Amino acid sequence: MRDSERVDIQDNISLQPYNTLAVPAKAQHYAEVTDVSQLPALRQFARDRNLPLLILGGGSNVVLREDFPGLVLHMRMTGKTLVQEDRHHGWLRVAAGENWHELVEYCLANEYWGLENLSLIPGSVGAAPIQNIGAYGVELKDVFSELEAMDVATGEVHRFDKDACEFGYRDSLFKRAGKDRYIILSVTLKLSRQPHLKVTYPALKEAVGAIPMAELTPLAVSEAVCRIRRSKLPDPVEIPNVGSFFKNPLVGLDQFLELQVRHPGLVSYPVDARHVKLAAGWLIERAGWKGVARGPVAVHAHQALVLTNPGRASGGEVLALAEEIRHSIAAEYGVDLEPEPRVYP
Repeated sequence: MRDSERVDIQDNISLQPYNTLAVPAKAQHYAEVTDVSQLPALRQFARDRNLPLLILGGGSNVVLREDFPGLVLHMRMTGKTLVQEDRHHGWLRVAAGENWHELVEYCLANEYWGLENLSLIPGSVGAAPIQNIGAYGVELKDVFSELEAMDVATGEVHRFDKDACEFGYRDSLFKRAGKDRYIILSVTLKLSRQPHLKVTYPALKEAVGAIPMAELTPLAVSEAVCRIRRSKLPDPVEIPNVGSFFKNPLVGLDQFLELQVRHPGLVSYPVDARHVKLAAGWLIERAGWKGVARGPVAVHAHQALVLTNPGRASGGEVLALAEEIRHSIAAEYGVDLEPEPRVYP
């Protein structure tokens, strides 16, 4: 067996250091994956014992309700390869275990543009397509080319192009029909060799407003995004959290117009002729939840969309607060809030 194929499976391992909510759940079995060649043996270990798998990246988009009764695979594979380049674009294949923000910094340093609006998003590259991460007017799908993923049941590796991933708002095939079916191994991004800056999102437009467009650079956009995010979102190292806990809800135009009459100042974003997206943070704050604590868990005092876990409480306690908020928003506005992070088990 080659060194890269060797696997170290540990038992009864705390996952608290590996999830940004700092939930003190444990894994029945745990292994770090640093090479694709390790996966067949790990799959076989799980199959022989009929164990469920949990694929963990940066741990920034998961809530561990309780101990995980199976095998946790912590994806630590690294590497970046320029697979193709022409005058206008570069296609960069990135291993699933790479840190997302470090990738953004790498691309800025090497003049591959398109990720600047997605700066400072926590987590790993392999997790990005699952969520179709997005911020300040840009989503992953805008720069996505393809990904490679292993079928857990068969061990076969498949390529998925953009259409096959079925990307939606904070959504993809891998959160629905493909949930827990595939292990994402790498992501290939199609990045621009010429800057095409997108600064129409209101908060970002305001942040770069003092810079003349002729002098605006991708690096300046990235720095502005980082400033905005740091001003609104707590550092999970200091205050455990998973960022935005709820999606911005989509409502029909008729419901939006009714809500607008009842709630002047309702923050919204047009989607199409029949749908409007509401600002979940605005709904939660106006319902009186901003800064509210329930024992060791709380709604962040500066951003109502963020649930924090300063007391390092269980995932169940975090989810109980989330459910309270959901019921409150449904009663007040008739709107259902959907959590962004995935919940296990």
